[in-house]
Amino acid sequence: MTHLLDIHAGATETLAPADFRWPEGKRLGIFFRVALEAWSDGAWPSFGPMGNPLKPGTPDLNALGWVEYGARRGIYRVLEVLERQDIRCSMLVCGALAERYPDMLRRVADAGHEIVAHSWGMDVIPAYLDEEAERANIRRTTEALERACGVRPIGWISPRATPSPRTARLLAEEGYEWHGDTMNDDLPYLVSFGGRNIAAFPGGMEMNDTPHAIRYGNAPRQMLELFDDWLEYVRRHEQGAVRLNPSIHGHVFGRLSGIGVFETLIERARALDDGWIGRQCDGIRHLRATLGQAAG
Repeated sequence: MTHLLDIHAGATETLAPADFRWPEGKRLGIFFRVALEAWSDGAWPSFGPMGNPLKPGTPDLNALGWVEYGARRGIYRVLEVLERQDIRCSMLVCGALAERYPDMLRRVADAGHEIVAHSWGMDVIPAYLDEEAERANIRRTTEALERACGVRPIGWISPRATPSPRTARLLAEEGYEWHGDTMNDDLPYLVSFGGRNIAAFPGGMEMNDTPHAIRYGNAPRQMLELFDDWLEYVRRHEQGAVRLNPSIHGHVFGRLSGIGVFETLIERARALDDGWIGRQCDGIRHLRATLGQAAG
C-alpha cells in the first residue's frame, strides 16, 4: 500500500478481515470523541470565533479565552450528557491541561472515559519537530497525563492529526497501542515495525464541530443531518463494517448552543439496532483479538 509521506515507511500492515464486525457482531461502529485543547504557555490559537486574525505576534486573548472555556466549563456539561446517556467516549487531552486542571482530568478518567494524548499543546505539532524533540514531547505529554489521571494513555492523536514521518514508530516504541494520525482508510489496521506494532485508527473531519460550525458557519443542528445522511447511505449501500467518529470540542459544542445537538446525536446512535458505541481503545482491542495479535 502506498502513502504520501509514508508515516509507516518500512513497516508491514495487517488489515481488518473482509468479514470484520465490531463487538457484539454489530456492523456500525460509532466512536464519540471530545477534544480538550490547550496551547503552551505564551502561545494562543491561530483562529477564534471573531474570524478576523490579529496582526502576527499579537497575543489573541479573545481566542485564548474562547478555548479555555472547554476545561473551565464545557467539559462538565459534556460529562453530564455522557453520564445521562450512560456511554463512555474517547477524550483527546493536551498535556498542558494536566498541570492546569488535574482535578478535572481525574474526574474524566474516573468516569471511565479514555484519555487520548493530544500532544503537549495544539502549537506543538510533530511535523515541525526533529526526532529528539518529538520523542521528548511524547514522553512529557504521556507522563503529565498519567500523573494527573492515574492512567497511562495508550492512544495518541496529534494536533490537526498531522504526524511527522516517524510519529507512528516513536509511539510504538513508547508503548502506545494506537494512533489516529491518518485518514487513509475506513477501518483500523495494525502496523508492525520490526518487533513492535501499533494500530492506526483512521478518522475524518466529516462530523467535527470546529470546521462545521466555526469555520464554515453552519448551525449546530446540521450535524444531525450529516448523521442521518451517513446512516441512510451505509444502510442502503455498504455491506461491510463501517465506522463514524462524531467529534466535538469542550470549547465549541460544550457550550449551550451545541450541547443539545451532541446529546441528540448520542440518542440517535443508541437507538440503532445494528450500531455499537465504544471508546477507540475498545475498538482497537477488539481488532487485535479478531486478528490474534497482542499489543507490543
